[in-house]
Amino acid sequence: MMDLKGVSVGFGAAYALRDVSVSIARGERLGIVGESGSGKSMLGLTMMGMVPDAARVEGAIALDGAQLARASERVWRRHRARKVAMIFQEPMAALNPLQRLGETVMEPLQVHLGLSRAAARDRTLELFAEVGIPDPEARLRQYPHEISGGQRQRVLIALALTCDPSLLIADEPTTALDAHVALRIIDLLVNLAASRQMALVFISHDLAAVARATERIAVMYGGEVIETGPTPQVLQDPQHPYTKGLLGARPGIGGETPGRGPDGRRKRLPTIPGTVPPLSALPAGCRFSGRCPVELPHCARVRPEPHRVSGNRIATCHLLGGRA
Repeated sequence: MMDLKGVSVGFGAAYALRDVSVSIARGERLGIVGESGSGKSMLGLTMMGMVPDAARVEGAIALDGAQLARASERVWRRHRARKVAMIFQEPMAALNPLQRLGETVMEPLQVHLGLSRAAARDRTLELFAEVGIPDPEARLRQYPHEISGGQRQRVLIALALTCDPSLLIADEPTTALDAHVALRIIDLLVNLAASRQMALVFISHDLAAVARATERIAVMYGGEVIETGPTPQVLQDPQHPYTKGLLGARPGIGGETPGRGPDGRRKRLPTIPGTVPPLSALPAGCRFSGRCPVELPHCARVRPEPHRVSGNRIATCHLLGGRA
């Protein structure tokens, strides 16, 4: 239902996204992973048509057949909420602290769907119940600071669902939540996607959360998608050196106790040296050049071609060779 082909988002000579091609079908659950600064949130904003005004968008963006890469804000507004919606990071910042929760969720129902205030209120109560908010009547009158972080996240999910979108983008939906609450939010999103036949894009740096929430995964680094494939296959047998580094640096993915090896003894987790460079300093060739443990002499200069590992698994690395 959404298809991005060769999409780049540039700011002058620097690119926050470079030649990104990603598609998601109706009802599919896609995970987007990578370090902070890898382009995950920018990709989500691009799917929403909400890139900064100074950005230059290149490539093709199709949503249910409508071509939107160069569409005006007026055109995008017809698709947001109704076809594609987003759960933004940090629920305390995303919710208006001066507006009651009921008013926040009722607003798009009145603006986009034209419901009366009474009908919008009834629909908001239904949405609060659907996302598991206890005592919906009482929550309508409360402000964001009066409820817990987990409940604020549920309000944001209800807000995103107001116009019954076909695609829901969840940007770091478990950030700042404790482990138990995070698991409940993940399961809620998965169940909502299944019950509504809604596509879900789950953006996170948490590989354990992505493993639980998604069927397919796209690994990003330096504004590029460097590896894609079914989530279990990518997490169990990563092909790109960056994906291997991410998995090695995250505890608990392989079933071991965090911080301990198979024998129960403590071990130091490996790390990827350095940090993601700023947009203005990214290498011209492989974006991972300079941090890669198996770098070849030409990696920094020559851009690698995508390689089809098997089936619908693709990785972009000189070590793999070929072209998908």
